[in-house]
This record gives sequence, C-alpha cells and structure tokens, in this order.
Amino acid sequence: MEQKTYQFWFCTGSQDLYGDECLANVAEHSRIIVDALNASGQLPYEVVWKPTLITNELIRKTFNEANTDENCAGVITWMHTFSPAKSWILGLQEYRKPLLHLHTQFNREIPYDTIDMDFMNENQSAHGDREYGHIFSRLGMERKVVVGFWDEEEVQKKIGSWMRTAVGVIESSHVRVMRIADNMRNVAVTEGDKVEAQIKFGWEVDAYPVNEIVEAVNAVSQADIHALVEEYYSRYEILLEGRDEKEFREHVAVQAGIEIGFERFLREKNYQAIVTHFGDLGGLRQLPGLAIQRLMEKGYGFGGEGDWKTAAMVRVMKIMTQGMKDAKGTSFMEDYTYNLVPGKEGILQAHMLEVCPSIAEGPISIKEQPLSMGDREDPARLVFTAKTGPAVAASLIDLGDRFRLIINDVDCKKVEKPMPKLPVATAFWTPQPDLKTGAEAWILAGGAHHTAFSFDLTAEQMGDWADAMGIEAVFIDKDTTIRQFKNELRWNALAYRK
Repeated sequence: MEQKTYQFWFCTGSQDLYGDECLANVAEHSRIIVDALNASGQLPYEVVWKPTLITNELIRKTFNEANTDENCAGVITWMHTFSPAKSWILGLQEYRKPLLHLHTQFNREIPYDTIDMDFMNENQSAHGDREYGHIFSRLGMERKVVVGFWDEEEVQKKIGSWMRTAVGVIESSHVRVMRIADNMRNVAVTEGDKVEAQIKFGWEVDAYPVNEIVEAVNAVSQADIHALVEEYYSRYEILLEGRDEKEFREHVAVQAGIEIGFERFLREKNYQAIVTHFGDLGGLRQLPGLAIQRLMEKGYGFGGEGDWKTAAMVRVMKIMTQGMKDAKGTSFMEDYTYNLVPGKEGILQAHMLEVCPSIAEGPISIKEQPLSMGDREDPARLVFTAKTGPAVAASLIDLGDRFRLIINDVDCKKVEKPMPKLPVATAFWTPQPDLKTGAEAWILAGGAHHTAFSFDLTAEQMGDWADAMGIEAVFIDKDTTIRQFKNELRWNALAYRK
C-alpha cells in the first residue's frame, strides 16, 4: 500500500476593519501555529500555511484550489479575529473536502496587566469562531470541531486523529472492489445497493468471472511460486502435524500462486479490495486462504462470501491507519461463537481462513486442514491468536433507504485455554458495555456477522467518517443502555428518512 504525501491547508479568517498592523499580526500568529503543529510530532500529515482570508473572492478561490489540489486532503480553519460569516458562504458551498474548525486562540492566558481594546479587537476567536460556526449550521454542512489551546498535546492529537479520518474520506472515492463470483446465496446482510454505495462513498464494485482470475493464477511461473514459498517457510512456523512434507509444500505452493496471480490481476485492473465466495471457485484448486491473508496484510480490503461492503470498509480503515507508529492491525472478522460463563463472557472471532496477520500476537503458523465448504483440496492458511487491548468493530449495512454504520467499542482478551483442534486465526473480545447489552444492541441495529475490525482506530474516527459521508452512525460503547439505544434508532429513522 503506497502512502501518499497528503497535506492539510491552514486557513485563517479575519477582516480589514482593524488595519494592516492587525493583519500582519494575524498572519504571523497563524504561521507560528502551523510551525508548531508540524513540529509537534502528533500529526501524521503536513500542515500548509495559507494567506489570511478576508474577502469573499479570496475565500472562494482558496477553497476551490483546495478542491482541485490532489495533495490537499482537507482544510483546517480558524477565525483569529471577527470574520463576517456571509463572506464564507460561496466558498463553503463549493468546497468538497473534509474541513476541521479549530476553535483556539493565539494566547493561552488573558494578559491581565496589559490588555486593552487593541488586543481585544485583534484577538477575537471566541467571537469570530461563533460567527463562523453559525454559518455551517445555517448551511447544514458537516465539519469537525476541535476546541482548545493549539499548543496542547491533546488538541494536536485530536487534529492528527481527524487527519486520518479525512484521508479515509478522500481515499474512499478511490476504492474499487473486485467481486470474484457473487454473494453467498440467500444471505441478506452481505448484499446492498452498489449504485447508491458509489454515489455515497465513491466505491466502484465490479464483478469478474472466477476463471478470468484463474487465468492470471495459472500464468504465474514456477520460479516465482518457488521464491514465495521459500519466503513463507522462512517467515512462518510450519505445522505438518503428520502430513507428508512434499504434499504439504505443494498445497502451500497453490496459495503462493493464488497470492501472486491475484495481486497482479488487482494491480493490472486497479482494484484495492477483493471478495471471494467458497460456492464459486471455478478452476481454483483451493479456497484462497493464506493468499488472502497476505494480501490484506499488504493493505487490500477483503470480505468473505461476496461481502463487498466490508471489503471496502477494511480497505478504508487500513488507509486511515497507514504509517501509524506501533500499529496493532486491522482485519476482516466474523462473529462465530460465544463464551457465556459469568465473568468470562465474550465472542470468539474468526473466519474459515481469512484473518489478517497484522493483528497477530506471537508466532504465526501455516496449517493445512480439510475444509467442508468449497469442494476443493485442503487449503493452507495462517494460524495465530490476536493481540489484546481496546479495539473497534464496525459494520456497514444497507437498510434499503439509507446506509448505517454500526460502531462497537470492544475489549480484546486472551481465551482461557488453547484450542489445538481449531485450525484458524482467532480473536476473542467482549463488546462494550457487556456481552448481553452489546449483542442485543448490535442485533437491534441490524449489524452484520462480518465486521471491519481495528486496534488502531477509535469510534470517534469512524463516526467522523460516517458524518463526512452523510450516513447514519450508531455507537455501542460503555454508556449504552437498551432503552436509550432503541430511542436513538427511532430518532435516526426519522432524521435519515428520504
């Protein structure tokens, strides 16, 4: 996954009522803030200073330049003094990218001994930002508001967090999902309106016959397959478990060919996410397992059984975490079975094969086991257990008249005992606020059994992404009660009804 060098423009609002000296101070102060933000180490992307905006024409011109600049992923705005909001209307109406309203001021403290009316006139953020905020509400436009002193670490972290969401919004319009075959027959939640998804999110979702990608797999040279198998053997533990070593290696080589062939096909056709379906494998010798796990680790989105919505969400969330220091991983996941022992409640998460090794803790092994679905030879897969700690699980569903993003804070834990007979990668988590409430709320919201899961993103970031996309978001967290949650669903049904 190639990381783009996105930038965020810093635009300061003012007006010329107080003279040139005031405007010079405004420009100097905004430069100081930009330099401090860039030097803070809290921001994943560069902030670029822009000249002070004081007229309708300049505001409109700057915002339209931001629209067309491919490196600009969003704009940060701040009203240093009073900036009449009618001057911003046309620029805001024509602006098409994420926007953060930073409600701050240059000075941390009131200069009690020296403050006079010149200072009051120049430093009117408490005044100007309210005027600016009003016009957003009047226009019904979405924006992120961050409040606090610009040199505080907490404020800088919030700006950095929003930057990742903004990049997820920008990159969403570049996501193209390749569907190999179709959805699993008779399954409702993995289906959805692909045209509406392209309108809302920018996603292109296209279907390809299985055997067209099989041709790409069959075209992979034995030399390339051998080299990748050697990489597998050097990187992962090999668990023969009584199987013939030669046969084992041959099965692993099948996955190597699938990985290389799939990736070449995806690159050639310019797709960033993929779905497969065990019910339609065409000429593939195995259900893609190890191959898909490795592609996810490289940054591709994936959804099982044709679940293109989750595949796209996994891709978007991997983009949002790109370059994050000490990242713990993002993956496609599926709810499988419960542990209902009091005090030890949780959900065992896994899939037939396809869990991303970016979330692994400890050794990663290659196993081969029979798979009842798919009617093919025993597929090779990576087996491991997930890391522990707080995480977020998200499910994007199509309700017919709108999309809803369900966001659940979860706490990942270790299972009590090993599961030696379970030949798949696993995670184990308890949804907040507890298993009974979390599961009931999830079901009431219509959440899918597939999720896009991440240790590195927060519910706030996912909610900001949904807000920027203009879709409904519901949160299941430590404060959720079923009575409150039902009311929220009712209110949302009215608010988002077409």
